[in-house]
Amino acid sequence: MMIRILTGGLLGGLVLFVVGGLFWGTPLTALAFSRADDSRMAELHALMATTLGPGGTGTYLVPDPATPQGTSLYGQGPVATVIFNSGGFPVMDSASLTAGLVLALGTGLLLALALAALPVRGFAALWRTALVLAAAVCAWIHLGLPVFMHGAWGYAIYALVADLAGFAGAGAVIAWQLSRPGRSAAQ
Repeated sequence: MMIRILTGGLLGGLVLFVVGGLFWGTPLTALAFSRADDSRMAELHALMATTLGPGGTGTYLVPDPATPQGTSLYGQGPVATVIFNSGGFPVMDSASLTAGLVLALGTGLLLALALAALPVRGFAALWRTALVLAAAVCAWIHLGLPVFMHGAWGYAIYALVADLAGFAGAGAVIAWQLSRPGRSAAQ
């Protein structure tokens, strides 16, 4: 059984990585983001460098509601949550792709371990369980942003669909691997 967990988890993680690449590494990703013209983006880029740059890489609430003035400005809008990196990096960064693959493989292994630990057996039951678990976690994580932070629904829904598609594929591979008839007790 351990070999099936390992094989299923790694193959499932690979599927998760590939599906993520289809959603986030192709022109399809344009569906997730809002756009502004180049001159406005250049202005914002320069402003972020001077305003957030000294604070370094981090996630910023703009304006910062931790002060009375920030609270007042926050209530008036506009507001933003800015994921800021003070250094640049390539759009297709091989280091992040490598780390992403490792993360996907680890995630696949965790999902395989979780499914193998359940008293559920059979492809359909295992896959359905994987889908329900993925839907619950992805809904909380992705839809929480627009619900609690008043973020953009379009991005959140796109990210939700992308992750659900990845987990559907990973869950199918893992469920198939775990439900295959074994040749020996060691598998």
